Amino acid sequence: MKKYILKRVMLLIPVLLGVSVIVFGVTHAFTTDPAATIIGQHATEAQIRALREKLGFNKPIPVQYWDYFRGLIRGDLGESLYSNTPVTRELFARFPATAELALSATVFATLFGVVIGVVSAVRKNTWIDYAGMAGALAGVSVPVFWLGIMLIILFGVILNILPVSGRIDITMVPLKITGFYTIDTLISGNFDMFASAVSHLILPTVTLGLYSTAIIARMTRSAVLETLEQDYIRTAWAKGLAEKVVVLRHALRNALIPVVTVIGLQLGALLGGAVLTETVFSWPGIGKYTVDAITKSDYPVILGAVLLIAFIFVVVNLIVDIVYALIDPRIKYK
Repeated sequence: MKKYILKRVMLLIPVLLGVSVIVFGVTHAFTTDPAATIIGQHATEAQIRALREKLGFNKPIPVQYWDYFRGLIRGDLGESLYSNTPVTRELFARFPATAELALSATVFATLFGVVIGVVSAVRKNTWIDYAGMAGALAGVSVPVFWLGIMLIILFGVILNILPVSGRIDITMVPLKITGFYTIDTLISGNFDMFASAVSHLILPTVTLGLYSTAIIARMTRSAVLETLEQDYIRTAWAKGLAEKVVVLRHALRNALIPVVTVIGLQLGALLGGAVLTETVFSWPGIGKYTVDAITKSDYPVILGAVLLIAFIFVVVNLIVDIVYALIDPRIKYK
């Protein structure tokens, strides 16, 4: 297992290198000139030329990438072209917001997705199964930005019972310990702030987690249905075991491998930056920060965000592989 983990960690280097090359080339080939955007619409050619030279944009693309790569191996992702602040600091400052939202959405999706999938499998071809799969189909089909706007209109405007933007009430300043407002407010014992943080988290969590809920529900149903057809399940029924024991202890546990895979992939995608959800709800995370950088052609921020997303995916996939061995002792890594 240790050798396998070490090998996967070493593979992280060429993966991130390849991602950096591709994204660097694409951003420089298809985005607008940031020098002209920074100076403004009244900029002269001389001013644009001077700024391009100062930022190094007048150099050939391979030379620009080499300069960026030399900083990258030192852990330096460069500075934002607009705020002149280190990209690494900005990403780490926003990561807790994205992580809190992504983890809460994953928990929401896992709980509801697994329950819906198991119930649909056990009650196959009944109205419960049809309702569950129809809901899953709707969850996959509904655009995230549309769902977010509808939830804002319903719960924030019409019913006026939930906040629709930000992480906490603007009059509250939680003590920063972990960066997770729900955890920090609990640690500090401020339950008013905790309630505010949770209420701000509800709508983005539902919006972001609904799609993953649908995916997990459909995968769980398929995996459990396949497991229920196995001989050892028939033997468990023949022994007279209770339905709960057969379904949960025997069927669900042996059907978890594909379900865990889907959950891991969804967590990686959500941690990578819930772009639309963060934009709709003005959530100050990596996704919104990246969108703002794309609109401004802020190359260092775009590159840093994409590299962080790639790193997260690799790490999450490694964790999922390790969980496989914990779920099924028959799985061995060499």
